[in-house]
Amino acid sequence: MDGSLGRGTPRRRKLDLANGRVDLSHGSGGRAMEQLIEELFVSAFANDALDRRDDNAVLDVPPGRLVVSTDSFVVSPLFFPGGDIGSLAVHGTVNDVAMGGAVPLYLTAGFIIEEGLPLSELKRVVDSMAAAARDAGVAIVTGDTKVVERGKGDGVFINTTGIGVRRDVVAPSADRARPGDVVILSGSIGDHGIAIMSTRESLDFEAPILSDSAALHGLVAAILDVAPGVRVLRDPTRGGLSATLNEIAGRSNVGMLVRERDIPVKPAVEAACELLGLDPLHVANEGKLVAIVDPADAGAVLAAMRAHPRGAEAAIIGTVTAEARGLVQLDTTFGGRRIVDWLAGEQLPRIC
Repeated sequence: MDGSLGRGTPRRRKLDLANGRVDLSHGSGGRAMEQLIEELFVSAFANDALDRRDDNAVLDVPPGRLVVSTDSFVVSPLFFPGGDIGSLAVHGTVNDVAMGGAVPLYLTAGFIIEEGLPLSELKRVVDSMAAAARDAGVAIVTGDTKVVERGKGDGVFINTTGIGVRRDVVAPSADRARPGDVVILSGSIGDHGIAIMSTRESLDFEAPILSDSAALHGLVAAILDVAPGVRVLRDPTRGGLSATLNEIAGRSNVGMLVRERDIPVKPAVEAACELLGLDPLHVANEGKLVAIVDPADAGAVLAAMRAHPRGAEAAIIGTVTAEARGLVQLDTTFGGRRIVDWLAGEQLPRIC
């Protein structure tokens, strides 16, 4: 064997996805980078727009208003119970687009990869990302790959930008909450943050705790079918439920009063939070949403959410008030009331 394929064309060995590692040549713009893109990314994400292999994507967009969101994912560890950085990068951006009342259609993906990352781990991330995109019905249409020196990254960081379209009659926003509105939560809180923490710290709990990472645009569509005028949609990610409600209270210049007894928390998550000294209200979620609706729509929205797999545990947890504007108050299970403030720092760093 002379290492060529006729007419002097060099024989190109396939990537060793089982034992190989990322090196700086994979980000050099040369043949190694082209091979990584072809054999790993393009093969996993294949679609008509991406297969053109241009530095841009030409997209067909249905009538409506464009909703665009971008997010970067630096989660540590890369793999955790219930998901990984690949599926999380899809779910997180799909959900941000969906919270604008839009149907997500397309994603872009940028990868910053650390030299030395096993190709098997990168393939696992990419395959998970591709599967999550297929399940969500979105296409990854263009992207970018960079490689940084060993020690200047942490395995892989991913940036995704999402594009969706919403109907003109739909306009949820954090500044639209009104006194008397009803606050609905789609399910239990704290699952994602505790799943990350338990893996990072090698903690074992009697009951497994899985991340709730999931795409929520189907649940949003169910809400909009019965209440196209929904006031606010938000997914309580970093900072948890407390940060989300505080943001809405500030943006809308209203108060929030929620009831601790009505906020779903899995027993295992509650026990883990007690052990670790964490408050579930501040712990991140990646598959839950908060809907704030006109009281006349609350019953229909709650029923629609509970009929959807992603909202089976949905509960009305409180109301919007005209008092204590800009503040979130909690009626506790002990019969008292306290203010739920923003976190001063991060309870759990690197959770998304």
